[in-house]
Amino acid sequence: MSWRREWKALTLMTGVFLLAFYLPVGAVRFDRAILEAFHLVKWYAREHVLLCLIPAFFIAGAIAVFVRQGAVMRYLGVRANKVLAYGVASVSGSVLAVCSCTILPLFAGIYRMGAGLGPACAFLYAGPAINVLAIILTARILGLELGVARAVGAIVFSIVIGLLMHGIFRKEEEEKATAAAAIADPEGGHPLGRSALYFASMVAVLVFANWGRPEEASGLWHVVHALKWWLTSAAALTLAGILVTWFRLPLTAAALLILPVAVLGLAFPQQPMIPFAAAVVGLSVALQRAGGELAEWLASSWIFAKQILPLLLFGVLIAGALLGRPEHEGLIPSSWVAGAVGGNSLGANLFASVAGALMYFATLTEVPILQGLIGSGMGKGPALALLLAGPALSLPNMLVIRSVMGTRKTLVFVLLVVVMATVSGLIYGALF
Repeated sequence: MSWRREWKALTLMTGVFLLAFYLPVGAVRFDRAILEAFHLVKWYAREHVLLCLIPAFFIAGAIAVFVRQGAVMRYLGVRANKVLAYGVASVSGSVLAVCSCTILPLFAGIYRMGAGLGPACAFLYAGPAINVLAIILTARILGLELGVARAVGAIVFSIVIGLLMHGIFRKEEEEKATAAAAIADPEGGHPLGRSALYFASMVAVLVFANWGRPEEASGLWHVVHALKWWLTSAAALTLAGILVTWFRLPLTAAALLILPVAVLGLAFPQQPMIPFAAAVVGLSVALQRAGGELAEWLASSWIFAKQILPLLLFGVLIAGALLGRPEHEGLIPSSWVAGAVGGNSLGANLFASVAGALMYFATLTEVPILQGLIGSGMGKGPALALLLAGPALSLPNMLVIRSVMGTRKTLVFVLLVVVMATVSGLIYGALF
């Protein structure tokens, strides 16, 4: 046996042994960090997997099955009109108003269907960053100046990062476009109006099911929140009607979707997650029984779930162990974070950008977290840097992006977000 060939395995085994040998089990901070990791995973599973990710998987699967590649390339491809491509990417991403993890299946869907790297990255950044409700909340709680700076910065970032990603990997993108152009795009498909309503109904389910509670007990946002489950149900019934009428879902299969949801909704009116879960199971069974392109839709959605969900949960586990939850510390003390982001130095802005890029922020949670950090002495520049880097990136998010577009492109994307957030924080801190 040649030991020269075995040194990698020996090094790995030695490293694992030393890690196990010196594992600080019993140390208060370590034990607490492990608990925080599982607390965050539990919270993530309850609040995001069923309501956010599963609808996003179905939308991504539908993109792969029902959207023609030629249409994606026409509007979002490498050779598409730049104003149109980046406009569509940033607007469609921002309409969803989802977190950095929920946008991932949709990003993977359009990227694999032929979207250019630039527009796809603009969509990836815009979804979590250009969140109208989050920007309004930022302006109300953290000040109008910071809210406006966040809105302008997020819009500019989505376009600039997309253009830079396209420019850096231009050669690869041109090769991709040439290869895709050589593949004939099949004719047929569903009419544009029907497809638009079909996707709109799924997006409506995703948006209304995740509509957060506003602070005020009045106004439009409060009314929508009060009606969120009625609106979600209306969108789901619209989807069921579209599947029966236009996609030829058998009525017996549709009954598997609608009847259990109606019964459980009446039986558990205060627990909407139960009928929502029943709707997911019913839709899956109905699509499988229907066969054809509907069964293909289910299979495509499953492929996205199988690829993305394990990486997300692993990333959330690591993020929880390192950084904990709001008001609960992980391995890294919150006092270190608060002490490192004071003033407006390059180091403070860079640290805020990197910390924000690694932390997981559910939609709207970044505002109260920043409120606490500002109260602890965080500078205005680092606050903006964290707002521009944090919602769009997270450790779980990075793991999935790497599986979709590779290590090199992921590193460049993350680096661009961190550098631009740092520079923006420095400029904002100097001005205000």
